[in-house]
Amino acid sequence: MFGRTLFATALLAVTGAVSAQNLTRPAEFYFDADANTVKPVIAVRETGDAATEKLAKAIERNPRAKAEVAQLAHLAMQAGRTDLGKQLYTRALGSIDRSDALWRAVVWNYGWDLYRNGEVEGAFAQWRSLVESRSVTASWMPPTLALSLWSMGRKDEAVQWYAAAVRSEPQLWNTTAQFARLLPDWREADRTLLAQVQAAWAENPPTWP
Repeated sequence: MFGRTLFATALLAVTGAVSAQNLTRPAEFYFDADANTVKPVIAVRETGDAATEKLAKAIERNPRAKAEVAQLAHLAMQAGRTDLGKQLYTRALGSIDRSDALWRAVVWNYGWDLYRNGEVEGAFAQWRSLVESRSVTASWMPPTLALSLWSMGRKDEAVQWYAAAVRSEPQLWNTTAQFARLLPDWREADRTLLAQVQAAWAENPPTWP
């Protein structure tokens, strides 16, 4: 369980809510796998309380641990300990910079944990920082940004980003038929929401550029 030891690890304050932000226009194609980003941060292989206990002990021994703090942050968010999860993610990100191999994966996962907690603008801010951090046109970007933008009511932008997915892999994204295979880690509600974006794209496909 998340007890006093875990609360002691949460040393940094939670950042405030993020306001709507501008986003660069999508590129023409998105083919990069960006495998170092779209993966869970795993410091221990255990699950449940065993993972929590092992991570807490590792952090107690080494307060500068990075992957351990990030994984514990994810577990806290999953367990509904949202404030603690945010504090731990803030701590993890405060100990690494954008040149660190772990940075992109931590930001990616933090975005999803925020999104699944209903904090769409916060999630968008995390993913936006990945888009703008370096010149990568990753295949995860168009559907993920389309989902978050649509969720924020920025529907025209969402359709523009979805169109980038279709331009890149038309046989995959021009219908919703393969959503379950393409997006296996998404909730059904998220795939349903993206289907709304796809329908809006199909009704009026934007031109490029």
